[in-house]
Amino acid sequence: MWYSKLKILSVAVLLGGISSCGFEPLYVEKVGGDDLWYYNNEYDADIVHEMAQVKVEGATDRIGQLIRNELMDNFNPYGEPKCAKYFLKLQPVGKRTVEQALRDDITATREKVKYTIKYSLWSKKDGHLVSGNSWVYLSYDLLDNPYSTTMDKKKVEKDGAKIIANDISLRIGSYFHSVKTKRGNPNEF
Repeated sequence: MWYSKLKILSVAVLLGGISSCGFEPLYVEKVGGDDLWYYNNEYDADIVHEMAQVKVEGATDRIGQLIRNELMDNFNPYGEPKCAKYFLKLQPVGKRTVEQALRDDITATREKVKYTIKYSLWSKKDGHLVSGNSWVYLSYDLLDNPYSTTMDKKKVEKDGAKIIANDISLRIGSYFHSVKTKRGNPNEF
């Protein structure tokens, strides 16, 4: 009996904590002036339309190109916009490698790599909008077969590019969401 009351109380405290932390759904429309969120099995397409107007500028290094391709797929899977309203500039990717899991003869059996990238979103109309850094830690085994190690490195690079691109996409979507919810007319972007 007391266990079920404790369970109900803990769920209530958890839900109260989530509601007070400032959580806002990203693709759901805010209706009315009462800060009420309304979801009727449809998502708010305004943010998606704005993100489709982002042109991702070219990158010089290989992982930067992978990140750019992932971002283009996230923002607009149907291709680059003809007349872009926004431009996303990517700095060259920083890479730091650390050897791990040393053997008795001080050779590594594993490497940890950190990819870091700085990005900034610009608008023709408003200039600089938002910028930030994104990073990811990944690791791979150093195997006796050099081909296998090379393939592991390529997979880590591809996975890192996908993780960073998803992070940047969420941050840009969050920016557009915050801009939309701050304006008085939710239909005007």
